[in-house]
Amino acid sequence: MASAGIAKPSFNFVGSSGLRVSNLCLGAMTFGESKTGVPGQCDEDLSHQIMDRYTDLGGNFIDTANMYQAGTSEKYVGSWMAKRQNRNDLVISTKVRFPVDPNNENGRGLSRRHILQAVEESLQRLQTDYIDIYHVHCWDQGTRIEETLRTLDDLVRCGKVRYVGASNVTGWQLQKIVDECRRLGLNPWICLQAQYSLLCRSTEFELTDVCRNEGLGLLPWSPLKGGWLTGKVGRSVKPPEGSRLAYVEANPERRSTGAWPSYKEFAKDEQVLQLLDIMEKIGKEVGKTMSQIAIRWLLQKDTVSAVVIGAKTLQQLDDNMGASGWELTQQQMDELDEASKVEPPYPYEIITKMGKDRKRENSCR
Repeated sequence: MASAGIAKPSFNFVGSSGLRVSNLCLGAMTFGESKTGVPGQCDEDLSHQIMDRYTDLGGNFIDTANMYQAGTSEKYVGSWMAKRQNRNDLVISTKVRFPVDPNNENGRGLSRRHILQAVEESLQRLQTDYIDIYHVHCWDQGTRIEETLRTLDDLVRCGKVRYVGASNVTGWQLQKIVDECRRLGLNPWICLQAQYSLLCRSTEFELTDVCRNEGLGLLPWSPLKGGWLTGKVGRSVKPPEGSRLAYVEANPERRSTGAWPSYKEFAKDEQVLQLLDIMEKIGKEVGKTMSQIAIRWLLQKDTVSAVVIGAKTLQQLDDNMGASGWELTQQQMDELDEASKVEPPYPYEIITKMGKDRKRENSCR
């Protein structure tokens, strides 16, 4: 049964497409036991329980990738769908780019050969005959972009993939994808998955502009910055035992960009510590947790279609799902924007200043 007091998520179109998804997307990166000792991974039974709770709370959007635990995440999503759900009620997203089998020289990248092999393997693991959104997991410098685009368009035309999206690309790469699809007369891509949070706002330098100008929906991942925005760490408060922050602290060689920052990365950063203080203050004002404040801030950004949340317990899922059904005031949004702002590097600081000057000129007319 759904937990009392948790509002059902709202539904948004993904960019300018006609696809509607819940504004909170369940990320499945924690599904599948880790072979490298990463804590907090879910076995098949717990993964099924989390997906049951998520859909019971009104969610319809689940995101995975073929590389997560070498295909195990996709297998768990597939076994759950086969036993418990009507496939057509769900929006399933997965990704291609990185190797599942590191020994296969052609089992990586965005070549026609690898994409066509990978999509069949993902369909088999997911126990479905179509993927709603197929993301390229990162740019591939070794393959001509036209080869990648035409291959993915073929998958859309034959029905194995409904829509295509990008992930972990730069602004020029995303614009190149948009322009080449237009030039070649291919189906347009509809979304971008990118790291975006109160502790990662470099996404706003170009990627949000491309999404806004070209009608792509933004799907932020790592909204809690590996646990830093949950309230579990802070001034002289070290990460709890069993958390990924504690794991990275003990195993610095296992640090993963974005999703698994180190404790030392922010522990003495006064701006970050002040941000946490402001989040705690706002949380008390509205009766919400710090995790909910962090996710809600993203949900109120104009380019965001859905925020990708992760969970390794039902309690974490309930907390994250509680970010829907209410709003931060404009004053609270402004406070969070100001507390988390980053100084733009060249040439963005010039562009930003010119934009402010233009606004001042317009206000004087």
